[in-house]
Amino acid sequence: MHMKTTPKVLVIYTGGTIGMVNDPLTGSLTAFDFGDVYKHIPELARLNVELTTHAFPHPIDSSEMNPLWWKEMAELVYNKYHDFDGFVILHGSDTMAFSASALSFMLQGLTKPVIFTGSQLPIGTIRTDGKENLVTAIEIAAAKTENGSPRIREVAIYFEYSLYRGNRTSKVSASSFEAFRSPNLRPLAVAGVHIDYTGETINASSGLELFTDFDTSVALIKLFPGLNWNIYESLFDTEKTKAIILETYGSGNAPSDKKFHELLLNYLEKGGIVLNITQCSTGRVEQGKYETSSFFEKNGVLSGFDLTTEAAVTKTMYALGKSAGNVELAKDILQKSVCGEVTV
Repeated sequence: MHMKTTPKVLVIYTGGTIGMVNDPLTGSLTAFDFGDVYKHIPELARLNVELTTHAFPHPIDSSEMNPLWWKEMAELVYNKYHDFDGFVILHGSDTMAFSASALSFMLQGLTKPVIFTGSQLPIGTIRTDGKENLVTAIEIAAAKTENGSPRIREVAIYFEYSLYRGNRTSKVSASSFEAFRSPNLRPLAVAGVHIDYTGETINASSGLELFTDFDTSVALIKLFPGLNWNIYESLFDTEKTKAIILETYGSGNAPSDKKFHELLLNYLEKGGIVLNITQCSTGRVEQGKYETSSFFEKNGVLSGFDLTTEAAVTKTMYALGKSAGNVELAKDILQKSVCGEVTV
């Protein structure tokens, strides 16, 4: 009979509303010392979890998030991987879906949970959603199955009673506590009286690999009626832009605009990569279903299937970095599911 050891969880505070308190003198929100986390959330002491906290020296506002910070987070998890049973990353909610998507590509082969969470109200406010989010995220990060293996083995986001696969989420509300949705994949877990692990977590076959060399030569164009392609002409330059993500209508449709088609064909011929994703929050791209998208299908535009915008951007950065200039390899990566981010 093996003794149950207390699970160890590393809580990484990168910034965001959750770690803010009201400064009584100025009334403005300031980051609190994360070492004092038990003072603000005494309930943590009652969890049967050994907690270690690590705070970024200067809290990063969600809007300031970028691939260098993703690299820092991924390296931290990678370097501490064998010391902990799970990881909780506290992060501003505005760009959390981008960061969770990015880390899913940076840390492939995870067999432990990396749970992002945050809050809409600071932890110091009476009605904060941060307490429940943090307590449950830690509980999920520490959760094991009967045979002792982690329940969740991937990057996920926990927010307002739902745990979602990180690279399947989008932030959908600026004011509701239910800030996130996973439009095309059901939750990995739902927290009620018990935490119900309803979804399938990833089963990684190979060991953990760290890859952080993202290439940010990516453009994102959201189509709208009346879009003037002359304004966007400079983006279709393979010297500067290695990949363009088009957010198209419905199941992947775009106008049969002559200028647009010229720009696109020229760009594709020169080795540019074009990925087609839908503006709709649910559903998927089905190129060739309508006449307006059969042009894409014929000329080598890649279907993004049911990728979220956040996953499309981070996956493209990953594919460009990983393929190191080999366009065919980058396209291969974009056409398959790398870590559960897309239903091909």
